[in-house]
Amino acid sequence: MNDEDQSTAARDSDGEVLLVEGNGDTEVWRFNRPTARNALTPDLVARLRAELERAQAAGIRSVILAGNGQSFCTGADLKYLLDCAESGASPRPFLQSICDFTVEMEHSPIVFFAAVHGHAVAGGFELALAADVVIAAQGTLIGDGHVKNNLVPGGGSSVRIVGKLGAGHARWLALSGQLVDAAELRSTGWVHEIAAAHEDGDRSDPPVDSPTAVVDRALEFAEVVNAVSLDARTRFKARLVGDRAATEAALSAELDMFDEHWRSSDVVADLRAFFNSRK
Repeated sequence: MNDEDQSTAARDSDGEVLLVEGNGDTEVWRFNRPTARNALTPDLVARLRAELERAQAAGIRSVILAGNGQSFCTGADLKYLLDCAESGASPRPFLQSICDFTVEMEHSPIVFFAAVHGHAVAGGFELALAADVVIAAQGTLIGDGHVKNNLVPGGGSSVRIVGKLGAGHARWLALSGQLVDAAELRSTGWVHEIAAAHEDGDRSDPPVDSPTAVVDRALEFAEVVNAVSLDARTRFKARLVGDRAATEAALSAELDMFDEHWRSSDVVADLRAFFNSRK
């Protein structure tokens, strides 16, 4: 990757919540909140939506979603949700913005790859569910996880999980809150490949949960889809994702469920208990 390929939209600094790397017709978008395991915030989601609009206008063909640090993404920032709960604010506008982004991903002519490593949980899992192709690093832990924190999904899990994973896997992950090794989901077809760590003798192998190998493998797959007719690919993808209005209605119903649970359950106590347990 050379200087000319670097996207001007990115600023490679610790203050940027999203780093964008250009690679010809493909871009790598790296969540850059490593100390928070790339938990989603309103600022990060706003950046994602702005970058999608820019990338579409620029004619980018493929985008790889990846994470810096130990995890791909562990979902919505629970500190933000706790702040909402304690202040009496509703997190629905934030969750709506996540839903809107996933719908734009699905209906964009851009092919989205989720290059997951470490953990892809809750909102991170939901972003991967909306991607076109999922590549996972060895040892990646994947799951919905919401119920373990007395939460329900608000980013599309209930809308997409059965169609992507099948009823058996979907119900177990949804109702138990458990995380499973990505290799266990390989048989569903949703995880397209488990990317092994580099076997290059000229450098040390990265840890199995490193984003390096999985992003490199996703770049190889992006070259394959970029080589086909853009017009044909765009039309075919539009048929595969189905009716946009139906998806948006289902997402709205999920958010209604979230609102009802948020109002009727003691979410504040459970979120505080979560942070106390971490201390």
